[in-house]
Amino acid sequence: MEFDVLIVGGGPAGLSAAIRLRQLAIDAGNEDFTVCLVEKGSEFGAHTLSGAVMETRALDELIPDWKEKGAPLNVPAIQDRVYMLGSATKATKLMDSIVPESMHNKGNYIVSLGNVVRWLAQQAEELDVMMFPGFSAADILYNVDGSVKGILTGDMGVAANGDAKPSFEPGYELLAKYTIFAEGSRGHLGKRLISRFSLDKYSDPQHYGIGLKELWEVPAEQHEQGVVMHGSGWPLSDTGSTGGWWLYFDENNQVSFGLIVDLSYSNPYLSPFDELQRLKLHPLIRNILEGGKRLSYGARALTKGGFNSLPRLTFPGGVLVGDEAGFLNPAKIKGTHTSMKSGMLAAEAIYEAVTAERQHDEVLDYTLKYKHSWLYEDNRLARNFAPALHRMGTWMGGAFNFIEQSVLAGNMPLTIHDTLRDYDQLERAAHAYQPDYPKPDGKLVFDKLSSVFISNTNHAEDQPSHLKLTDPTVPISINLPLYAEPARLYCPAGVYEVVKDAEGAKFVINAQNCVHCKTCDIKDPSQNITWVAPEGGGGPNYPNM
Repeated sequence: MEFDVLIVGGGPAGLSAAIRLRQLAIDAGNEDFTVCLVEKGSEFGAHTLSGAVMETRALDELIPDWKEKGAPLNVPAIQDRVYMLGSATKATKLMDSIVPESMHNKGNYIVSLGNVVRWLAQQAEELDVMMFPGFSAADILYNVDGSVKGILTGDMGVAANGDAKPSFEPGYELLAKYTIFAEGSRGHLGKRLISRFSLDKYSDPQHYGIGLKELWEVPAEQHEQGVVMHGSGWPLSDTGSTGGWWLYFDENNQVSFGLIVDLSYSNPYLSPFDELQRLKLHPLIRNILEGGKRLSYGARALTKGGFNSLPRLTFPGGVLVGDEAGFLNPAKIKGTHTSMKSGMLAAEAIYEAVTAERQHDEVLDYTLKYKHSWLYEDNRLARNFAPALHRMGTWMGGAFNFIEQSVLAGNMPLTIHDTLRDYDQLERAAHAYQPDYPKPDGKLVFDKLSSVFISNTNHAEDQPSHLKLTDPTVPISINLPLYAEPARLYCPAGVYEVVKDAEGAKFVINAQNCVHCKTCDIKDPSQNITWVAPEGGGGPNYPNM
């Protein structure tokens, strides 16, 4: 199947690119201009997980009448509260005057990003974008000259042993003049493209966090619609780790609660999932959630290296957009508006290339448009935010960021670089502190398996594992003695286990549990785990996340 433009990934960036392409075509009377979008989730929004507080700058440009069209942005942010947790019982609320200006949310909206994506998908469909949810992009197709010509979708109905089942359907070759890769953080095809075309040759190493989220319904008297809370310190401070938590009061007495753990952490015994659970025991959080009901759970990596870690955006036949490249603004703790704008800029450059009868070359105008856009300034002004916290710590880094963001408006006359790779920072287990995590009580504190259950995660059981080990002996022979095999802890879904029996220790992969967070692909200290796309439609099915 051949198209003018192919888009891989149906999140904010991919959908914004699709909508913008069709808008340009319709405005020019070019109704035959074809755009195809493939999404591995069972539906658009099924794999979308974010806090989220959304800045509408890109949406205002893309669909100016979004309010009239019923976009699900219903709760304006009315108040910010930022806390430093000093211990398991202490909390200090920071005065608004010392909170970096970039973290103020007046004019933004508390949203379910999954529902925003579902609405964007409706807008794309109305513009006659060809939409294919439930199809995973398994491989990249190249022309003889090495340029990208499209993708191959995954085969359906393949048994775990590789044989075709009665339901077998071969994958499709989807070809296009240009392909936009919008898979989100640590996209498995984007990872290959960055390596093949050396797109990160002149960039700082990319950095990531894992975001874990729970959606709660709380008693009305504990709910304050429109309030935005952020915090840092305990419990991550116990292990010398960095990151931060959020708590957003949405509509219908619902609360979005979550934790981001920077994947540059060094303690191999750290469990991001269990850090989220014990955070709920702090009185500040407990007093909001206690007596409520947990509705959903999920986890996803986020690309947070920012401006200094951006790879080259273009290569022959295609471009990277959104979290695939890493446009998130860490100073604002926001990436939706930046992802959307990157998709729009790519769409404009590619549309011009196609209408000039070009194909499969490098669309350098995308980079030029980026450098002349507000997105570039949005990224540049936040370039030091994450590196300062990583290299200076929470207090000193926070002070630096206040001066840069609130006093100098992002124009500090220096750039801080963070050149250590996330996977290369674990200390040896023999010297590491082991946190004491709370036992599940089924009320505030939960286990991984019950959490995965409410993420509605499912994969066809009889299919090849999508979690590949380069060397199957490494987990037990190297990672276990040196790092206590951290995969069993950093995975937020109980995918990896070390099971001991009379024959010794074995590494077990429960691929059925995978929520597609990509943490294993990022954090494995031996870089031995590769995440590839499972059969289309598998994975989580997040409601209202």
